[in-house]
Amino acid sequence: MEPWERVWIDAETYSQDVHSYINCTDCHGGEAVDDFELAHEGQVESVVNSPEVCGRCHVDVGPTQIDSLHSTLAGYDTALYARSTPENHPALEEMQANHCNQCHATCGDCHVSQPSSAGGGLVSGHVFEQKPSMSRQCTACHGSRVKNEYYGANEDVPSDVHFRARMDCMECHTADAMHGMGTAGEQTHRYDGAPDPGCVDCHDDIEMGENADTDIEMHSAHDEYDLACQVCHSTTYTNCVNCHVEQTDDGVPFYTVEDHFLGFTIGLNTNRSEDRPYEYVPVRHVPIDPDSFSFYGEDLLPNFDSRPTWVYATPHNIQRVTPQTETCESCHDNEALFLTRQTVDRAERRANQDVLVDMDAIP
Repeated sequence: MEPWERVWIDAETYSQDVHSYINCTDCHGGEAVDDFELAHEGQVESVVNSPEVCGRCHVDVGPTQIDSLHSTLAGYDTALYARSTPENHPALEEMQANHCNQCHATCGDCHVSQPSSAGGGLVSGHVFEQKPSMSRQCTACHGSRVKNEYYGANEDVPSDVHFRARMDCMECHTADAMHGMGTAGEQTHRYDGAPDPGCVDCHDDIEMGENADTDIEMHSAHDEYDLACQVCHSTTYTNCVNCHVEQTDDGVPFYTVEDHFLGFTIGLNTNRSEDRPYEYVPVRHVPIDPDSFSFYGEDLLPNFDSRPTWVYATPHNIQRVTPQTETCESCHDNEALFLTRQTVDRAERRANQDVLVDMDAIP
């Protein structure tokens, strides 16, 4: 069937939506004529460049959303270009066009339909929802790690304490941040700038350090420069070994992930700044290796070792009590929790040298 033949619209409900006063062709293209074939000539399957289309009315968010990380996926460029060289960028851009562009979030992916990467389909019969659905939109994209961690879908790992408190994504990840407003519009990757959201945005009564007014021994034993909150309050999460992208003989893009495993690992913070002063953070293995994109050319990542394969992580499985908080010895002298030279794969030691922990240096 043609795209317009497989779309269900609840006309009665949609008639109550303010968008029903806008001609369909204003957003979807085509011709506003009483001829089936001609009406759909030049139609697009979805609203292309939706920030520009939607931004004609939504002037407060349109210009910023088009430059947000959700729209540009600039975080991927930051990582890939650092591992590559300028002459390889065209090949990587071709790869991204084939394998990554479905993850670019348009306005409609959050407010009208499921993301195209999740199969598409209207969420509420073409009614525009101001707040995205956590299950059909947010975690439809952020599924393999965030969804499983937050919902407690990983075996023997409890759901996030915020999920058990019936909190959805938008209670922490605000519309301003999603639309790239303020400092969020200046980010080149998701850990650029201050944490948003930050734990202390809600938990503003928490104090750290030896002079802290607290009855929590571990809070008084560590100050804010020692540990990210997740070092103590996160637990087991997914780590991916690598990813390879290819195309079938018919030119259909696909990818393979060779392996993944569950674990919890503490490493050094390579993004240390005034906004993120912690020395130790949870680190997660990301799905990358030197040959991930070899289908598109040889040696596309000649500077592979310029970035670690174990990276700063903020897992969505927060717990008040974790194995790390049981006793002081649960962390101190417990080498199994840390990324060390002995535990990291030999081929990745150079790439991760700034993340590796020297156990002798831990007080």
